[in-house]
Amino acid sequence: MSLRTKLFALAGTAALLSLAACSNGQDAAGGGGPITVSASDTACEVSATKANAGNVTFEVTNKGTKVTEFYLYAEGDRIMGEVENIAPGLTRKLTVQLPNAGTYQTACKPGMTGDGIRGAFTVTGGAPAATDANSKLADASKSYAGFVATQTEALKTQTQKFADSVKSGDVAAAKSEYAATRVYYERIEPVAEKFGDLDPAIDAREADLEPGQQFTGFHRLEKDLWTTGLQPDSGQIADRLVADVNSLVTKSATLQLNALDLANGAKELLDEVATKKITGEEETFSHTDLWDFQANVDGSKAAIAALRPVLAERDPQLTSTVDNEFANVQRLLDAVRVGDGFKYYTELSQDQVKEFASAVDALSEPLSKVAEVVAQ
Repeated sequence: MSLRTKLFALAGTAALLSLAACSNGQDAAGGGGPITVSASDTACEVSATKANAGNVTFEVTNKGTKVTEFYLYAEGDRIMGEVENIAPGLTRKLTVQLPNAGTYQTACKPGMTGDGIRGAFTVTGGAPAATDANSKLADASKSYAGFVATQTEALKTQTQKFADSVKSGDVAAAKSEYAATRVYYERIEPVAEKFGDLDPAIDAREADLEPGQQFTGFHRLEKDLWTTGLQPDSGQIADRLVADVNSLVTKSATLQLNALDLANGAKELLDEVATKKITGEEETFSHTDLWDFQANVDGSKAAIAALRPVLAERDPQLTSTVDNEFANVQRLLDAVRVGDGFKYYTELSQDQVKEFASAVDALSEPLSKVAEVVAQ
């Protein structure tokens, strides 16, 4: 068994692909339990195609042989909620707030690639934003919105600086700015994923491209800087990156996040670490994965910090456990710091990578319970 395979087993991850048909069940019974999702390598069986507006919980069981993930999309592939890194045999819950009637789509992604096995999902009626009717939850959303605003503004400034270095042909400067720029994006990646194709345009990895999809964004420039050398269209790619980041800043300023978005986002960022950063697959050319790792942890901690007054009141033991596991992950990251940055991924020993995987797994488990506490 390869090191990479062992890591996927430790972190509950793997990466292969397969897509096929989807079948959905009957309408949801009002006030019933969670909507069950049976995910296999070839099907995504959702027990209900309708639900009343409000908090909706999906209970996803992976009955296939490939690691999978589950998404709920609004129009334009705007992600309302997602749960990743569901290993074969495991069950994970996703609770999302859906205050508005409308047509949505469910999607299972065996192998965690592609558009997924999709089915229609309808929300009827209307409901107030229940989680934010609580003043502490409303304050949490406002606090986190402030965090997002500071990160996006810094991302805008640093991306322009990075792009200018690329366009001027200053490879050394661009390389030095690359990882430092990306941290602002990695801290708020769940927010970027709310906007359909914007996240792939900014952050798609070459290995994840679909047939006919253009390779753009940070990772295309990463390849130019570290592997192929700057290309005739590198300047155009840099300009598009700036435009896409500016669009993200504008759209995120008006995005209304709720407390469940924060809870789910905190877990999504740890899933990003488990599936990409501790495997060395995110920064294939520069090997600056640990910068991203730290940024994902920072973003997750920011969401939990905003929710802390509610979590400490409703489940102090869970809050303490989350804090302790965050501290354990941070201890490992601090041990591989070099100056203002980190060791390159290729400089880590196999034992260090395994220890990271185990620590992320230990943090991921209590983080998966935060949304249920928020939804009480």
